[in-house]
Amino acid sequence: MTRHGKNCTAGAVYTYHEKRKDTAASGYGTQSVRLGKDAIKDFDCCCLSLQPCRDPVVTEDGYLYEKEAILQYILHQKTEIAKKMKAYEKQKQALKSEGQLESKSEERERAEKFKQRENNIVSKPINPFTSGKTKDDGSQNGSASSSSSDTSAGESSSSSALPSFWIPSLTPEAKPTMLKKPSKTVLCPMSGRPLKMSDLISVRFTPLDPSLDRVALLTRQDRYVCAVTKDTLGNSVPSAVLRPSGAVVTMECVEKLIRKDMIDPVTGDKLKEKDIIPLQRGGTGFAGSGVDLKAKEARPVMQA
Repeated sequence: MTRHGKNCTAGAVYTYHEKRKDTAASGYGTQSVRLGKDAIKDFDCCCLSLQPCRDPVVTEDGYLYEKEAILQYILHQKTEIAKKMKAYEKQKQALKSEGQLESKSEERERAEKFKQRENNIVSKPINPFTSGKTKDDGSQNGSASSSSSDTSAGESSSSSALPSFWIPSLTPEAKPTMLKKPSKTVLCPMSGRPLKMSDLISVRFTPLDPSLDRVALLTRQDRYVCAVTKDTLGNSVPSAVLRPSGAVVTMECVEKLIRKDMIDPVTGDKLKEKDIIPLQRGGTGFAGSGVDLKAKEARPVMQA
C-alpha cells in the first residue's frame, strides 16, 4: 500500500500532516521534538560529563555531579572571572586617564583663550608708514601657509588608509565595547544559582550486589537500591539524598518512614526539612512518567 493518502496535494483540506511537513521543509516556525530514552542521562550520571559517577556529590538543588568534574568547573569559572575583572580594571584605568587628559586639554584651551583676550586689551602704537606693508605681508604669508597646509593635509589624507567600512567594529562611527563589571559568584551550570565548594554534599549509593566490582556493576541496568527498603533505583523512581549520611532513598520511603520521626536511618542523626534533598532525575522516554522532555528549535516566523 502506497503513502498516497499522506502525500496527496489534490485534497480540499490542508491536513495537519501536510502542515508539519511543509513547516519542516520551509525552515520557518519553531520545531519541537519529544526526546527518547537514548537522549536522557541516567539518574546516577554526572550532569557535566554524562558518565556514571565514581565520587558523586550533589548540590542543594539536587543536581548530581562527579566531584572532580564540578571542582574543575568551579576553578575554571574562577579563573575566567579573574580575567574578566582584570580586563574591566584595565578599561577603568584607561577611561580615568582619558578623563584626566580631557580635563587638562580643557584647562589649556581656557588659558589660551584668556591670554588672547588679555593681548587684545593691550593697546599698541600704530605706525602709519608700516601698517599697509604689514597687512600685505600678512596676507601673502597667510596664503602661503594655507597652501602649504592644504598640501600637507592632502598628503596625510592620501597616506592614511581608510578602515574596513564593511566590518562594524572598524567603522569610524564605531565605539569601543564597554565591559561590565563581572560578578564574582560562581553559578551552577544546571540551576544557575550560586555554587560553592562547601555546598557540595557527598552521595553514597547502595549497590545492588556488593560483591560486583565497578566495571561489572556499570554493565547492569539496575545498579543501585534504596538504603532502607532495598527497592531498585532508576529514572522512573523518585529518590532523595539525606544530607547527614549521604544515603540515597526513595521518596516513598521518605514519606512513609523518615518524615514520621525525622531521623536519619543510617546514622541516627536528627533531620531537618532542608536535609532531605530530592534528586533530580532524567525522564524515562514514556509520556506517562510525568516528565515532559522536549527539544525546541526557535526559527523565524513569516507573518502576513
